[in-house]
Amino acid sequence: MKLDILKYPDPNLAEKCAVVEKITPELKKLIDDMVETMYEDDGVGLAAPQIGEKIRLIVIDPSGPKNREDLQIIINPEIIASEGKVDSEESCLSCPTFSCVIKRSEKVTVTGMDENGNDLKIEADEFLAIVLQHEIDHLDGTLIVNRVGRLKKSMYDKKIKKWQQQEKIDAGE
Repeated sequence: MKLDILKYPDPNLAEKCAVVEKITPELKKLIDDMVETMYEDDGVGLAAPQIGEKIRLIVIDPSGPKNREDLQIIINPEIIASEGKVDSEESCLSCPTFSCVIKRSEKVTVTGMDENGNDLKIEADEFLAIVLQHEIDHLDGTLIVNRVGRLKKSMYDKKIKKWQQQEKIDAGE
């Protein structure tokens, strides 16, 4: 089932997420729904807080919705090592029309569990490293708009306010 993606400035997106203690049938259903949502919205990653679940869970597929070759489910992901720096042009399903350049680690090592409770260790570079860092940021309540300067964030905030006002007018409020 496709889920609704929360949009900035929803306060739920700014909260730190809880560790997943147990893999349940409900969690597996949530994972399936998150994967479907990510692909339907042309994403390469989706974090649980983006759909209103405050748990440490991400689904990623850096090959994208057209290929669907590199799907990974990571429960309780944690970056345990990083090296190098690279500029990354990023956008986000929770921040429509917003993109920016962010300084990220060039390589990361991430640990966590898969959907069956097996331990994972991913050593990533290039685009996979960027996707992992972006999605793990969500679990800590950090969005790409929190990683830009005040002016760029302020301009995006004004755009969001205009959209919200237009939505009210369209709804007859």
